[in-house]
Amino acid sequence: MTAETTPPEDRDPAAQAVLDLTEHAPRGVRPEQVAQEMAERYRKPKDGPNLWRKYMHAVRQEALHLARAGDIAILRKGKPVDPHKPIKGLIKLARPAPPSD
Repeated sequence: MTAETTPPEDRDPAAQAVLDLTEHAPRGVRPEQVAQEMAERYRKPKDGPNLWRKYMHAVRQEALHLARAGDIAILRKGKPVDPHKPIKGLIKLARPAPPSD
């Protein structure tokens, strides 16, 4: 079962945030942007400005899971990388390109 067929209420909030933000960003989004969006969703009045850092590990783990399932692509320098190998450096998360005929 892929993330696309998993009901939203059963999906991890980090995975849902990755899917929501990549849906409208054809050039991809940085994991930091996803974590910042999650921080704003769950922010409480006393939370500090670096709350988004709390969500970074979850975002990266869910992005890796979604990439391995084929639901998103992890881009480095604009090109997809193999999610089964170690990924280092600056990356973006994007929806996979549709297969060309």
